Amino acid sequence: MSVEQLLLRPSVTASDRLLLAIQQAIVEGEIAPGSKISEPELARRFQVSRAPLREALARLERCHLIERVPNAGARVVTLTPEKLISLYQLREELEGLACRLAAQHMAESEIEELRELLDDHLKTQRVREGESYYQEAGDLDFHYRIILGSKNPYLINLLCNELYFLVRMYRVQLGMNGPRVSKAFDEHKAIINAIANRDGELADLLMRRHIGASRLNIQIQLNSERN
Repeated sequence: MSVEQLLLRPSVTASDRLLLAIQQAIVEGEIAPGSKISEPELARRFQVSRAPLREALARLERCHLIERVPNAGARVVTLTPEKLISLYQLREELEGLACRLAAQHMAESEIEELRELLDDHLKTQRVREGESYYQEAGDLDFHYRIILGSKNPYLINLLCNELYFLVRMYRVQLGMNGPRVSKAFDEHKAIINAIANRDGELADLLMRRHIGASRLNIQIQLNSERN
């Protein structure tokens, strides 16, 4: 389910809708990395009062999209090579583990749904031609689905809640286009095959290599922007 579809669900509270809307704006760069957070400006933009906005900002800080800078107030996080390396080192370890657990615990129906998800991704012209590989958040995201398939609640909370949107910020703004598109898609297919064959060791190794290659791709872009 996409963020837009989630925002329309009646069970989603106004506070959740506000959080999701600001999260999406930050992840997609509409609110620029490193920019100062202005509560009056955000309140006008999203047509909310200051109380729910402050609650949303506190939640955004907990998921690492906003940081408090001494004597400068709150800002959107900056995307740097140093932060990328720290974050992706953690991703390699934990998503590798998620793959190993998914090979043990995912039902055959879940694996088939994951294959269907990749088929849907390939149907987009941009993926077929190697131009870009944009995945919606949540259960339309290949990585998210594998993490859920691990069936480990602590792992799911860390990767699908606490760190998820910070990871997406790097992926969406810097990692979903260019020459890595077709390679990334093929790597996804190989990971699914390993999970389907119940080969946890191979699935773990392939995911680590996949995330490592993505890190290097993003790091090159960040370094070129810095220079």
